[in-house]
Amino acid sequence: MRIGFGYDSHRFVRGRRLILGGIEIPSEKGLLGHSDGDALIHAIVDSIIGALGLGDIGKHFPDSEERWRNASSISFLRYALELASEKGFKVSWIDATVLAEAPRIAPHVDAMKEKLSEAGVLADILNIKAKTNEGMGFIGRGEGIAVYAVCILREK
Repeated sequence: MRIGFGYDSHRFVRGRRLILGGIEIPSEKGLLGHSDGDALIHAIVDSIIGALGLGDIGKHFPDSEERWRNASSISFLRYALELASEKGFKVSWIDATVLAEAPRIAPHVDAMKEKLSEAGVLADILNIKAKTNEGMGFIGRGEGIAVYAVCILREK
């Protein structure tokens, strides 16, 4: 068994769609990022890559590479799952916490789980929680979103 921890954060900007967990969430602002800025998937991918001991998401998808500009983070997740499989592991559990003051994330969790299931992380091994930061820090001021994720891999 291996355990990986992932983290990602992005700041809000106007003129971008808000993509989290592979779905679009209605919002006046989206997350700034080289790819689609999906902080939830980025944290999950980071946790999988970490459990494999293969660095972090930036090593595999550097923002210095133009091919990742505006890329769907779903492709990053599929890559991480394939990498785990090639190394003889499968995901047995992912627990993720999204920190955001607004918009409300909880009403979208089921749709996110469905979308991530389509990418290969089955809903019954995925837990997504939504929390606020009680008005504190950059999250509390509504400047961005942060996500923590933990992944457990087991040998196949």
